[in-house]
Amino acid sequence: MTGIRTVPLTEADDNMAETRTATVACPFCETLNRVDLSRIGQHPKCGKCGKPILLDRPIAVSDASFDRVTADTTVPVLVDFYADWCGPCKIMAPLLDDVARRKSGEVLVTKLDTDKNPATGMRFGIRGIPTLILFRQGKEVGRRVGAVPAADIESLLNAS
Repeated sequence: MTGIRTVPLTEADDNMAETRTATVACPFCETLNRVDLSRIGQHPKCGKCGKPILLDRPIAVSDASFDRVTADTTVPVLVDFYADWCGPCKIMAPLLDDVARRKSGEVLVTKLDTDKNPATGMRFGIRGIPTLILFRQGKEVGRRVGAVPAADIESLLNAS
């Protein structure tokens, strides 16, 4: 089966906003792509380099891509503010992997390394990691700090 190609945002058509879409950076070339979430089963690919964009796992965001990803995605965006050296962050990773897999197409699960991207962490007052923040249309609608059980993640996702 051939995968669908996504469209780099510089070429994206504005009528895509009526469907469930996510804006994500390609993990290979960092080009921002708008992905039609109703078609993720067709294996989206980067519109620039053609490599796969896998949305069934957390997607990395950076200081540079954060605002576009959270504001331009039509489904809720769950951001995991973490650091590689953080023990509780490592405990949360499999839970977030599970959420990304189960909610693929309904919620975009992302991760932001606070050591490599300090500006966004400072902007949102991140004092402890892991911190999970849920965004809808670019606005924070819920937050959990520290390692939390799966039930707390589910209640955060149901926040309005």
